Amino acid sequence: MKEVLSQSEIDLLLSALSSGELTKEDIATKAQVKIKEYDFRRPNKFSQEHLRTLSFIHDNFARMISNFLSAFLRTSVQVKVASVDQVTYEDFVVSLPTPTLFTVYTMHPLPGKAMIETSPAFTFPIIDLLFGGSGEMPRKLRELTEIEIAVLRNLNTSLLEHMQYAWADVFSIAPKLEGTETNPQLTQIISPNETVAVLSMTTSVGKSHGLVNLCLPFLTLEPVVSKLSARHWFSASDSNRNTAHSGLIERLLGAAGINLSLIGGQTSLTVRDFLRLQVGDVVPLDNVIGNDLELEVEGKPKFKVQPGLSGQKIAVQVTAIK
Repeated sequence: MKEVLSQSEIDLLLSALSSGELTKEDIATKAQVKIKEYDFRRPNKFSQEHLRTLSFIHDNFARMISNFLSAFLRTSVQVKVASVDQVTYEDFVVSLPTPTLFTVYTMHPLPGKAMIETSPAFTFPIIDLLFGGSGEMPRKLRELTEIEIAVLRNLNTSLLEHMQYAWADVFSIAPKLEGTETNPQLTQIISPNETVAVLSMTTSVGKSHGLVNLCLPFLTLEPVVSKLSARHWFSASDSNRNTAHSGLIERLLGAAGINLSLIGGQTSLTVRDFLRLQVGDVVPLDNVIGNDLELEVEGKPKFKVQPGLSGQKIAVQVTAIK
């Protein structure tokens, strides 16, 4: 809608132009300022950083299931994150084809439910491979049979196990499959106006190319949304790596040998007396019998000890740490 100026505003504008306070270039610049529309009925609840972190997490998930499916189906399977966005649940459901496989699962201990949608171009080649075929799409798109849905339900359960590992660096979850549906319009697990994060992943099973869509409601991720930042994710990964490296370094150092020296006491001798020392001579020291002796580690005093025996070997007992 265009803004209409009043007569007083027009007079002020002409006065500023004539006095030099405002130039034509300033007016042109202000006229070119673009205003971004914002729909308060559908607010954005995920920041761009949250969406980027979700993309990082599911990049790892995509690699895991690519390796798993390639080994399980004995054919080349590629899964890659293509996009991540936030929309309303209604817009997400409307965009899905029919028929498709719509799987609902929980992410305990997070509340609510999430969804994963696998397109026919992804599921039918897998079904064909599992039943001894070459991984071809059917000539005519059809509904899934009860047997095919049961097989895909077991497969999706295995895929959800890999999701648990993908989320491990951010938050410990235990995904559990709750149900499947071939018509997304019949699955209304949250309000149509609720905001959801949608991750679209492209798939390649042999020569067939399809899509897998993950739908993560904001209400489900709200308890961990503060952890969905790249800084928090990478710092957690660095902390885990540092802990592992510290343990490795400690084990390696634990096997290293060190020299220990027991200092019984000290005294001063002239060079003449030192040169006259013979076997059997007694040299008085400045220590008294019963006092602690000093134990040096690599030439540095570290412990106070008392001499004694351990079996048939001379030993010392540590009485204090310096």
